[in-house]
Amino acid sequence: MTTPEARARPRSPRDPRPTGGRRPPGRAWPLVAVAAAFVLAQLALAVPGTGLGWDEAVYVSQVGGNAPPAYFSAPRARGVSYLVAPVAAFTASTGAIRLYLALLSGAALLGVLWLWRPVLPVRVLAVAGALFAGLWVTLFYGPRVMPNLWCAFGALAAVGCLLRAVAPPGRDRRSAAGLGAAVAGVTLLRPADGLWLALPLTAAALLVPAWRRRPVLPAAAVAGLVLGAVPWVVEAYASYGGLAARLHRAGEIQGSLGWYFAVDDHVRALAGRTLCRPCDVPWVHPWTALWWFPLPLLVAGGLVAAVRAGRGTAAVLATVTAASLAFPYLFTLGYAAPRFLLPAYALLALPVAECVLGVVGAVRPARRPLVAGLLAAGFLAHLAVQYAVLDRAVGYSRSVRAQFTGVAAALGALGVRPPCTVTGREYVPIGYYTGCSSRQPRGHDGSITEAGLAELARHRPLAVVVHAGKAPPAYAADWPVTRLPSAPGWRAFDAYVSPSARPGAG
Repeated sequence: MTTPEARARPRSPRDPRPTGGRRPPGRAWPLVAVAAAFVLAQLALAVPGTGLGWDEAVYVSQVGGNAPPAYFSAPRARGVSYLVAPVAAFTASTGAIRLYLALLSGAALLGVLWLWRPVLPVRVLAVAGALFAGLWVTLFYGPRVMPNLWCAFGALAAVGCLLRAVAPPGRDRRSAAGLGAAVAGVTLLRPADGLWLALPLTAAALLVPAWRRRPVLPAAAVAGLVLGAVPWVVEAYASYGGLAARLHRAGEIQGSLGWYFAVDDHVRALAGRTLCRPCDVPWVHPWTALWWFPLPLLVAGGLVAAVRAGRGTAAVLATVTAASLAFPYLFTLGYAAPRFLLPAYALLALPVAECVLGVVGAVRPARRPLVAGLLAAGFLAHLAVQYAVLDRAVGYSRSVRAQFTGVAAALGALGVRPPCTVTGREYVPIGYYTGCSSRQPRGHDGSITEAGLAELARHRPLAVVVHAGKAPPAYAADWPVTRLPSAPGWRAFDAYVSPSARPGAG
């Protein structure tokens, strides 16, 4: 029989604790510090002087920005456009959009870590947050109008809500709604990621015996998936000829769908290639992937450490969900982009943090400062590598801004000013920076024919952009041609401008 004294005896740090059970929240300042450092690093390293890339121009143009809406291809979802709408609807300033997203991503990081406080100790969450926020790909996409980082935050929130919902004593009833909302948010951003997130969470809620007593949990995950997919499905019937037609077209545009071993593609892309397609480039900077190879071992060590600490369920669920989210990008897609794996990295940061803290806790107290110092030195070296890659990626983004602002100024001087249209090479970003609509008779777009472009040119300025020295389409063969300025590292373009453009007209 347990005596009152035994019941009152403080629990040893090594005593098992029901995973996900209520625990004293602890001091939250480490989480605030991690989120604040994340924001400051973005503002200092990833924001200044950068421009909107192709995909960003598409998403921003849907809700405002500098140009009419660009063609929205079948695979895309509108979640990130909704996310940036509060700023893009009122200003075309790239700096304002970057600042808004940097602050919002810092708040989101703090929010999801805060949500996990009843589940994991603050020290684990702070280390996990620092590990995830320190990756160059996390810092790079924090202020960018792209969906993947927000999917990562949503995945963290969904797993945390499920664990909170099943945590004894006294289950958190609101967390079931949070689970559904998180899955819906991820699906609204990227429907495929929403599916691969809902699958393991629904399976866990159905298969774990203690969790089956709460049928609301799998229902919440499925409902979130369905609700998040509604806009995409409705748009499929409204604009793409139905759901089957949109899925087929999305597969054609994404290309290279099937069974592939793309792990090596992702390793090469870690050198700073934001899109590696086709990823047949040489692996010239292997040091940029040094952290990637021990990751499975660190996760395995974290699982062991978490089980010993009584937090095994949380670590296992995070790892299984991460594997589900990473699977399609590693084994079904024939190319790579580092941002694809952001949701998996966010979840795997939790068992890795358990591993790091488990190593420190496993040595004798007298040696812990030395071990902690060695781990800190290794983390600083890791951050140095991440900074080097980030600087390269941000440098390219700055060259994007220099290239397309220069091209836009040159086209404006030629009389290509709103209302106007741009087609040809890099037509989406050039159209966005120029303030023109962007149309293309073939490829992902195909929203107009060449005859339609020729007719359009009779009434408004039309610029056909081609690589320098290349011939234009037949309808523009007799138009005046101008060599456009090019930033360092960019191939030169020629612009064939329709006679309807009036140079010098203000």
